[in-house]
Amino acid sequence: MAKLYFYYAAMNAGKSTTLLQADYNYRERGMETMLWTAAIDERAGHGTIGSRIALSAPAATYDESVNLFDAVVAELIRRKLDCILVDEAQFLTQGHVLQLTRVADELRIPVLCYGLRTDFQGKLFPGSAALLALADTLVELKAVCDCGRKATMNLRVDADGLAVADGAQTEIGGNYRYIALCRKHFFQRLNEGKARQMSLGLARR
Repeated sequence: MAKLYFYYAAMNAGKSTTLLQADYNYRERGMETMLWTAAIDERAGHGTIGSRIALSAPAATYDESVNLFDAVVAELIRRKLDCILVDEAQFLTQGHVLQLTRVADELRIPVLCYGLRTDFQGKLFPGSAALLALADTLVELKAVCDCGRKATMNLRVDADGLAVADGAQTEIGGNYRYIALCRKHFFQRLNEGKARQMSLGLARR
């Protein structure tokens, strides 16, 4: 029976690298794959899954308008598919995840999703929440905090490396970057960011 998998981790744990390795393993055995990534994320180029170690592969893109089940069925008319691999899975909608369950259950094609679990405030992304609820198999990929403990959280920092405590859930590129931290140091720095932003707000009054 095909399964829906969710591989989740903090930033810089090698999620995209792991996806590309899985894709290579399938293709090396003569199997056919279909890759997907979020249309909103163009850091590696539109329709490209890129990793920090310079591996990349072309991929179809999804946004809210795309029905993943219908797209897979359309691709099946053209060729056989042995596995579906989805990068940046935190950007999936609940509807997307339900469509992917149908791919696994009705089309009997394994679906491997890779993404973040939580955002820069420690809140679940909608896609991740749906995957945590519906995936058959959950796999945590490991990242490491500066202190040496397992990193499970993602902190948004500005150009000066200071924690950003508020803003839109999705902020790709721009003046921000993200660092992986353990829970203790995530909340320590997030609270420092909240205090700093509050003091700046009071100073402007």
